[in-house]
Amino acid sequence: QVQLVESGGGLVQAGGSLRLSCAASGRTFSSDAMGWFRQAPGKEREFVGCISRSGSSTYYADSVKGRFTISRDNRRNTLYLQMNSLKPEDTALYYCATKVGAYGSGWHIPDEFDYWGQGTQVTVSS
Repeated sequence: QVQLVESGGGLVQAGGSLRLSCAASGRTFSSDAMGWFRQAPGKEREFVGCISRSGSSTYYADSVKGRFTISRDNRRNTLYLQMNSLKPEDTALYYCATKVGAYGSGWHIPDEFDYWGQGTQVTVSS
């Protein structure tokens, strides 16, 4: 059974940083592309970024490019999202997701992903 558990969310002031983690189990972590998404109240789920199986390739939404960095540790079965220069509009519930068996990092549509975590809340105050 695949499980994804996000952590690291919280309340931060604008301009601050947070690092989210996603602990994965139930599959060979290095076999899958991984993604981060977010959803603010009243809005649709939004792509944040994706990383390839090996971690050598990443792809970001324009809204976070240059501020957020995705990485992964395949020995620890953990995905990360380093968020810098946070803005109030980054406030959302952040989810990690698995794209089973996928190559590359160009995946960005929620329906393309197979498994999801429960999310961790990020709130950025102005």
